[in-house]
Amino acid sequence: MPKFGSRSLRNRDTIIPKLQEVLDLAILKMDFSVICGFRPEADQNKAYDEGKSTLRFPQSNHNVLPSKAVDLAPWPSLWSDIGKFYRLAAHMFRAANTVGIKLRGGLYWNRNGNLTDQKFNDLPHFEYKGIATQADIKQQEMLSKAYDKAGEKWEANH
Repeated sequence: MPKFGSRSLRNRDTIIPKLQEVLDLAILKMDFSVICGFRPEADQNKAYDEGKSTLRFPQSNHNVLPSKAVDLAPWPSLWSDIGKFYRLAAHMFRAANTVGIKLRGGLYWNRNGNLTDQKFNDLPHFEYKGIATQADIKQQEMLSKAYDKAGEKWEANH
């Protein structure tokens, strides 16, 4: 059974408890690493300068402690395997529904129903957006199914 390594646990400890609950459920379904929770000023501005973030410090949800954002990567990590990121997103949104929170993911910023038209794909990123309404839960379940299908399609073609 997958479990968090020491680095992932340290990073996990920097995020809000509700996101920790989501991670604790998702890790039971798929192995992944917690790359970043809280991100200090120098790291945030470096991420911006490298094109890995669209926000400078202190505008990101990573820039508060405890952090309202987390970056994850499937383990073992191969950044080009987008299918695994889709699978991870499906597990994250299902876990968010179980915990009862609204989650936003960097694979689907505009939430327009089309997973393929993103201008900025932040594959590892997830952020807390509050307590989920019934409509949020329904949308997140639909997203989970869409991510599962996208993962299957990616794996079939690569």
